[in-house]
Amino acid sequence: MSDPQTKTVVAPAPAPVRPKPDAQRKPGKLPPWNVILLNDDDHSYEYVVEMLRVVFGHPDERGYQLAKEVDSSGRVIVLTTHREKAELKRDQIHAYGADIRIAACKGSMSSVIEPAEA
Repeated sequence: MSDPQTKTVVAPAPAPVRPKPDAQRKPGKLPPWNVILLNDDDHSYEYVVEMLRVVFGHPDERGYQLAKEVDSSGRVIVLTTHREKAELKRDQIHAYGADIRIAACKGSMSSVIEPAEA
């Protein structure tokens, strides 16, 4: 016989187990890359300063310093960032166009990207 006062109790289902975040695991940083502007004799300082301001947001004073350095050493690092952005900025330099101040100028300045020393 069954006792009408006895009730069947069903235990709740256990909560799903979520993995604990690994305290030792951190998001990896992307390796740094340098965007390097190469010197030539087809572009004026004014062009370089303007291009660096438009493409990189460098103030005119910083652009002039970088223009002097590329003129004296043949190359200058204008930005260090992750590879995808470095490729974009290199392409923007290549697409900037000729220096209208110099009649013989045939196109944009050259630049390359290289892995930065971490």
